[in-house]
Amino acid sequence: MSNRRLARLIGPLSVPCLLLGLLFFAASLTPSLIPRGPAVQGILGGLVMAVGYLIGRIVALLWSAADLPRLSGNRALILTALIALPLVAFFLWVLDSSLTWQNDIRQKMGMEEAEALGLATILLLGLVTFAFAYAVGRLTAGFFRLVRGWLYRVMPPRRANVLGFVTVVLILFVVTRDGILDRVVTGLDESYEAAQQLFQNAAPPPDDPRMTGSAASLIDWAAMGIYGREFITSGPDAEDIAAFTGRPALDPIRVYVGRANGETPEERAELALAELIRQGAFDRKVLIITSPTGTGWMDPGSHDPVEYMHGGDIATVAAQYSYLQSPLALILETNTGLQQATALQDVVHGYWKTLPADARPRLYVHGLSLGAWSSMHATNLFRLLDDPIDGAFWAGPPFPSTFWNYVQNQRAPGSPWVLPTIGDGSLVRYASHTADASEAPAEWGGMRIVFLQYSSDPVVFYEPRSLWRAPPWMRDPPAEDMSEHFVFMPVVTQFQLALDMALSFGAPPGHGHAYYARDYLGPWIQMTAPDGWSAEDTARLKAHCDTGFQKGCLNGMR
Repeated sequence: MSNRRLARLIGPLSVPCLLLGLLFFAASLTPSLIPRGPAVQGILGGLVMAVGYLIGRIVALLWSAADLPRLSGNRALILTALIALPLVAFFLWVLDSSLTWQNDIRQKMGMEEAEALGLATILLLGLVTFAFAYAVGRLTAGFFRLVRGWLYRVMPPRRANVLGFVTVVLILFVVTRDGILDRVVTGLDESYEAAQQLFQNAAPPPDDPRMTGSAASLIDWAAMGIYGREFITSGPDAEDIAAFTGRPALDPIRVYVGRANGETPEERAELALAELIRQGAFDRKVLIITSPTGTGWMDPGSHDPVEYMHGGDIATVAAQYSYLQSPLALILETNTGLQQATALQDVVHGYWKTLPADARPRLYVHGLSLGAWSSMHATNLFRLLDDPIDGAFWAGPPFPSTFWNYVQNQRAPGSPWVLPTIGDGSLVRYASHTADASEAPAEWGGMRIVFLQYSSDPVVFYEPRSLWRAPPWMRDPPAEDMSEHFVFMPVVTQFQLALDMALSFGAPPGHGHAYYARDYLGPWIQMTAPDGWSAEDTARLKAHCDTGFQKGCLNGMR
């Protein structure tokens, strides 16, 4: 291929736009909430460099369309050089400093420090990513010129330009939409097929007639799904709890309704209520209505400890609404999750409030991640005014959660965004890996609400408006596991936080979106006030959660 052909293929590269892209690349090297390795950083840098280049081209096009003055000749070269030299020096300094910044976060999260920067990986992948994005842009521009050329034959140039642009945008939208939906539908089919195989290959149901899924149960064991069966069989029993507490204990009641156990959310909710009644759950001291994550998974790190705290005198009920991973369920089955959580709360609370106040369990609602979102949606405080629940505990609430956003914006002036103070603390308190919700100016009131959120969790603290303004938490002094070197830059920060969300599930326990057992303890103690529970009991339970019980207190995020 001749040099002329190659130059024509690549097209006219704009040096000022490249410099803007380089500035974006440099900004992407600054730290965000989750540590990044060289490969991830290279891809991020190349992507935002392409975005910066595109923004530069758009500005140049608008500048030219407005017929504003432009520099040319030696003046343009001199100005470009004056900008390029310090910018390249700045880029190299930031590149060299990025290892220190990333290791600072890694150290705060208890991770091993990276020994090398991985300059070659960052630069090579950055270049490849930029080249790929640039090629896509060139192809799109070529397609526009082709469509515009066809339209020139039948209409005036100005009209052809506008209609050609609209046509290309619509075509790309349809192609992209169909491609995404095809992949999502394929993933949905595979998830459902996998679930059906699990139904066919289910382990034998429990022998104990008191357990969900047994021969005496109202809920079919095979249709419950793998995560429901794990929840029913993996928790501590009376023997485990008595061995830990040194006191007599009961077998905790766990009720789980799989999505395949009923056709509608209401049908699954009624089935759950009937099973709760069959097992005598309303005779227990504590009853928890919980919403699972997207796949239907229930975090044992949350549910096992609270059963130890109450000597097994507790019942927990959940209903599955999806087979998909939480991100896909959030996009495709958001309403399904909200409807299921609402139906379950309506049915259980509706029955519970008919019982004598002194002869019914204390009622709490709970959820993790997407489960927290659906549980919050279902917990209509106005509906509960006539006979309120005793409390709500939500862990890792996703950033779009309406109720969470409302509460966050009621924070006391001067309190940090990641761990705010709400009023006098008699109704709402916050917990994290450094706080257990025990400290507040006032004592608890009749209802208790606790949010557990890690300061480094981008699922909670992602800010869509970071496209043009800094997130609220970036304006506060950094929390214990946050970097002191945050730098806000429009557009770039948005990409950093979006990538953080993808990386947050693999963060060390206690950081990112990896919630684990010991951090659930304080909120559950504050919420449910276990009888005779002491600080020594908490310390022993934390130790067991760190080493792992024979049954339960394991962790993960699905």
